Amino acid sequence: MDIQHRNISDNNFEDCIKCTICTVYCPVTVVNPDYPGPKQSGPDGERFRLKKPLYYDEGLKYCLNCKRCEIACPSEVKIGDIIQKARIKYTKGRPSLRDTMLANTDFMGTVAGAFAPVVNGMLKLKPVKMFMDASLGIDSHRQFPSYSSEKFSTWFNREARAHQASMPHKVAYFHGCYVQYNYPKLGKDLIKVLNAIGYGVELLDKERCCGVAKISNRLAKSARRDAETNLALVRKAVAGGMDVIGTSSTCIFTMRDEYPHILEIYNDDVRDNIQLATRFIYRLVDEGRVKLAFKPEYKRRIAYHTPCHMAKLGWTVYSTELLRMIPGVDLLILNSNCCGIAGTYGFKKEYYNYSQLIGEPLFKQIEQECPDFVATDCETCKWQIEMSTNAKVENPISVLAEAIDEEATFKLNNH
Repeated sequence: MDIQHRNISDNNFEDCIKCTICTVYCPVTVVNPDYPGPKQSGPDGERFRLKKPLYYDEGLKYCLNCKRCEIACPSEVKIGDIIQKARIKYTKGRPSLRDTMLANTDFMGTVAGAFAPVVNGMLKLKPVKMFMDASLGIDSHRQFPSYSSEKFSTWFNREARAHQASMPHKVAYFHGCYVQYNYPKLGKDLIKVLNAIGYGVELLDKERCCGVAKISNRLAKSARRDAETNLALVRKAVAGGMDVIGTSSTCIFTMRDEYPHILEIYNDDVRDNIQLATRFIYRLVDEGRVKLAFKPEYKRRIAYHTPCHMAKLGWTVYSTELLRMIPGVDLLILNSNCCGIAGTYGFKKEYYNYSQLIGEPLFKQIEQECPDFVATDCETCKWQIEMSTNAKVENPISVLAEAIDEEATFKLNNH
């Protein structure tokens, strides 16, 4: 029976059975007594807010939007969505300068990338960090990711675009802000793997940020504009016979689920064509459509961390099973713990300590296990783990790119 016939809301808060399992699984509730918890912030609070907006509790700002409450809910109530929409609708005042800067990743990435060596050096200086702490409220302990002097799209157009036309199959790549401005190597690694299995890559020209940072910082109108741009590009790619893949679990999650649930921009016609790169590649292998060959000398002990949004997608198995296909990999699956950074959340002075406390169980396990490195599908998890432990972090796609025997794989798939 659909929602209209059941006469309940789109976020189905009426289905809450008040079991409080969402609160048990909430990483914020454990460390922050000022947070009301997902049950009270979500379905309970929604009942009151619908009567009088003055019942809105500013404590909802502590929510990470990790979606662990939704994963745990036996009634499938969209608890995280309820909280995020309430924050956008009822929070008093406009987003601060800091929040606006952190959320506008395309603008900040373009400006910082133009002066990358200078910016990267300055962001490491203690006086600069103290100034940002005092003036903007960006915690002085937070380490910033480095910016690249060259955008990924610039490299692609110069070095890779011409070669893609020779491939028998095509796929479109939503690279996202991290690959574009901070770490083009991940995009290059994806192209290496896809080309080896016979897939050419096209970019979504003039793509915008997926919008997750703007959503979490209450810049909903701007996020909607970006989402509409991105979905138009996705529809064009799908109409051209291509799936759209990404290397960031949060970008893909946002485009598939947050666009309709939070921004009310519906994507039913193309949602199934938006997927994570590891899922795309695994399914090709599993269906026998492509084969992978690996370097016999590649030997690594890898610990895999499941990002919260990856868990919500239910796609962890695709990344972990791809890693298990590599003969020389000894894979450890880390306990299911939030790293605590939640995108821009962990940069903010008022949340920084909570962010670190949330991630502490994960950090301790990584230090105890001493893997060669950690693998994860989320770039902000990478930043948090590398800042808070001695471990290096790689995306599973980069692991594949390093382990794959490119020439042998190409021959297997193009005989």
